[in-house]
Amino acid sequence: MIPGGRTATARPEGAGALTARTSAPGTLLRTSDFGTGPLSRASALVHTLLTTEALLLLAASPGLAGLLLLGPDPANLPLAALCLLPLGPALSAALYALHHRSRDLTELHPARAYLRGWRLNAVPALKLWTPLLAWLTVIAFTLTHFSATGLPGWWALLLGAIGVGCLLWGSHALVLTSLFAFRARDTARLAAHFLFRHGRATLSAASLLVLAAASAGLLTEALPALLAAPLLLSLLHGSRTVIGETRKDFTV
Repeated sequence: MIPGGRTATARPEGAGALTARTSAPGTLLRTSDFGTGPLSRASALVHTLLTTEALLLLAASPGLAGLLLLGPDPANLPLAALCLLPLGPALSAALYALHHRSRDLTELHPARAYLRGWRLNAVPALKLWTPLLAWLTVIAFTLTHFSATGLPGWWALLLGAIGVGCLLWGSHALVLTSLFAFRARDTARLAAHFLFRHGRATLSAASLLVLAAASAGLLTEALPALLAAPLLLSLLHGSRTVIGETRKDFTV
């Protein structure tokens, strides 16, 4: 049980994968009929990633389109935060779909899993995503107008460190709220708990944030969005210990 909170259940999965189905009366269609080698598994993974990526971009498209219309003026930061609101549920649904992707090559339904994840997680994700965006906007606005604050220079470093810590906390919170049915405050507590308890998972999330920031800064700002599905799959892989401990100790 979460200290001061309560246990919860894991997000329900979709229909279980079938190992065989009937294609015609008297005909049994086995997974082996489609191949089980590395190429087949790679094709299934690519199909899942591409479908999830397309649906993620579609779900977040209203906000992403708004971002394209905004100039780089720091005064637009609050509007940019509003444009990023749809991204939270879109990311959460993508994490759900990737986590529950079928290993059965005859049962690949990433679109169905994504839509189910969006339906389950849209509201819970917004409950955490909205305050996180608001706080990061305050930090970014302060840093872009730092000369007007009259604060000593070390405050800028402190605010930057707080912002990075919030992003890392947000990565854990996003994984937890996507896969488990906790209350928002319990998810927030668990994400903070795991921030230092599972340092390897936190470092993995940090490396993905650095990769996304570097690709946006050195190449194009659109690249992190176009690579969102592989980055989220890597986030899930790095969060295995967090997911495992949560399922074992904090769910019923």
